[in-house]
Amino acid sequence: MDAAIIWQQFIEGLKQTSLLEYLAVISGIVSVWYSRKANILVYPTGLINTVIYVYLSIKASLPGEASVNAYFTIMSIYGWMMWKRKDRNDLPFLQVSYSSSREWMVQMFFFGGCYGLIYCALTVLQKNFAPGVIPWADALASASAYTGMWLMTRKKVESWIWWIITNTASIPLYFVKGYVFTSTYYIILLLMAISGFLEWRKKANLHRQTKSTFQN
Repeated sequence: MDAAIIWQQFIEGLKQTSLLEYLAVISGIVSVWYSRKANILVYPTGLINTVIYVYLSIKASLPGEASVNAYFTIMSIYGWMMWKRKDRNDLPFLQVSYSSSREWMVQMFFFGGCYGLIYCALTVLQKNFAPGVIPWADALASASAYTGMWLMTRKKVESWIWWIITNTASIPLYFVKGYVFTSTYYIILLLMAISGFLEWRKKANLHRQTKSTFQN
């Protein structure tokens, strides 16, 4: 497929994009912008995005992505509650931090388990109900998103690594499904995820230095 055909598909895709999809994309970008700043508004703006994408994903024969966005909706409510918690000094209970070696191991097992379950479920769906499903790609995007969202509620820097994987997998996944505008949206999210990783890493390093200085 040459550049001219891809560009033609892109233009046609934009023309066919619904107002609902535009709203989902805009709210998603706003939500990721707030998450880069570790601002609690990431959750209410994100809820608008996830609820809409549950509907759009089902419509596009992307059951894995639909399950991810349903999970996002639940975890957004949970994360909202966690980020609102205060310690005895009325400071945020959670601080941006790195995962420990044990936490890395747990998240890798979590990702592997999610991938295996989603892949098997989507393979069955593909054979019997949804021939448009792409099991390995949908499972990769879904499992990494499950992991990233879980770590986001804990304010872990590594959540952005999983978002980078999710966004990278989702770009071609939505493009071949005809959701060109959403595919472009994931390119924007990929760039924002890289920026978010760098910004949260700075926050985690600063918190670590401050904590070390206080203890000394």
